[in-house]
Amino acid sequence: MHSYGEVAVIAPVLLLPAGSIVSSIQEWSYQWSSVVMILFFAALIFLMWRTLKVMPRVKPQQIKPASKQSIKWEDIAGADEARAELQEIVDFLRDPERFERMGAKVPKGVLLHGPPGTGKTLLAKAVARESGAQFFAQSAAAFVEMFAGLGAARIRRLFAVARKHEPAIIFIDELDAVGGKRGADISGEKDQTLNQLLVEMDGFAGQGRLVVIGASNLLEKLDPALLRPGRFDRQIFVAPPDVRGREGVLAVHTRGKPLKDVDLGLVAKQTSGLTGADLANICNEAAIFAARRSGAHIENGDFEAALERVIAGVQSRRVLGDHEKRVVAYHEAGHALCAELLPTVDRVHRISIVPRGRALGYTLNLPAEDRYLKTREELIDYMTVLLGGRVAEQIVFGAITTGASDDLKRIAEIAHAMVNEFGMGTAGLVRAPENGVRLSDTSLRLVDEERRDLIEEARRAAQRLIASHRRHLDLLAEELLRKEVLDREAIDQIMAGVPRLERAPGVGLRVVAAATVAEMPPS
Repeated sequence: MHSYGEVAVIAPVLLLPAGSIVSSIQEWSYQWSSVVMILFFAALIFLMWRTLKVMPRVKPQQIKPASKQSIKWEDIAGADEARAELQEIVDFLRDPERFERMGAKVPKGVLLHGPPGTGKTLLAKAVARESGAQFFAQSAAAFVEMFAGLGAARIRRLFAVARKHEPAIIFIDELDAVGGKRGADISGEKDQTLNQLLVEMDGFAGQGRLVVIGASNLLEKLDPALLRPGRFDRQIFVAPPDVRGREGVLAVHTRGKPLKDVDLGLVAKQTSGLTGADLANICNEAAIFAARRSGAHIENGDFEAALERVIAGVQSRRVLGDHEKRVVAYHEAGHALCAELLPTVDRVHRISIVPRGRALGYTLNLPAEDRYLKTREELIDYMTVLLGGRVAEQIVFGAITTGASDDLKRIAEIAHAMVNEFGMGTAGLVRAPENGVRLSDTSLRLVDEERRDLIEEARRAAQRLIASHRRHLDLLAEELLRKEVLDREAIDQIMAGVPRLERAPGVGLRVVAAATVAEMPPS
């Protein structure tokens, strides 16, 4: 309830005429409008300043040729073909007159593509050092932001800075982040950034001594405009190293490490398909194992443990029951027995029923040499080995378990590739059409039948092998239960006097393309 004094104060205001209120408001606005506008613009400027402050500032990394971070040619091994291609870029940047007399121009762009870990970034750094050029590195992901036009501005700034330091090299890592095919980006920011990159690579500015080196793992996803001559003139595939290259990579990564009686050639043979990054990891893990046991040197046993750690995973603390342990032993013995009997499968290097990672056991096969072609019979034999564990469970225990889930997944992938990619079914090549067009129901049924027939052929082969060599299956399993790990010497003792099977003449003459040999991991 209001007091009398409050009513006396409010009442005169309520009794003011309407015209007086309007004139009072107008008078107030005349006096304070400039102040309000100043405060409004000050608040707007403050908000813009805060926005610019929180926006990520991306500055290209500049590495001078003589810096401690620079990489020499001697620091790179296992990529001789890519190095030879890049050597011409080095020669041009060092001595351009020799090429200009012939009317040759330096390639504007070099695209390094291949699996992760093969040394694409190291090759780019080595080119920068050997050529004596300034090196500007930038991740393509740093160009793309939520603000429209920001990526294109960063591209312009990067090229402007590099052109001031010619001869120079711009290295753009993970190029597919902005170089994907145009039209898929809803906002248009990536397309705008890519357009600016295309313009800069075709630009008129500069003295012609600026080289752009890109690196990508996904060549098939890049826009065709990037790959035409005048942009990325050279496309260099950086493959995983062969056995000689792996030995060179191991030698590089063991410099300064105290080795004792370590056969790097043997380690190289045991690491088929691994990249330079994988080999560097193995060398580091071997050093860790040696330090863990307080050793004075790194020995062969440390490399064996490191190889097992990298390929099979970390040893698990899971404890299996007696029955589960017996099932795992027969499962792995089934894999190993089929691999020992079939002529085209790599020999078994080690069998283990010690849980590692997600696997309860593993059978490690190591190839005697690098191979790049597979016949139909070799792929059938490989599926036979994968099915050996499941078939052994069925024969010994009368039931199958979930332990073969990974084997079945790999079998399905191989059977699909044999029918759809390699034309190894009885009906020939049945390749699925592109651009989202599906196969007819008849073709789909035919593909399913072809895959099922291939898998069934491998299953019957595994059934025959294990049933006819049941005694050796039991010996392998019992020895596994006793020792948990069997090496090559123990396997030779068990399989002594058992000959490997031979194929009839004329079998194995059909050869597939060299596409997926490296994708076939050991069983």
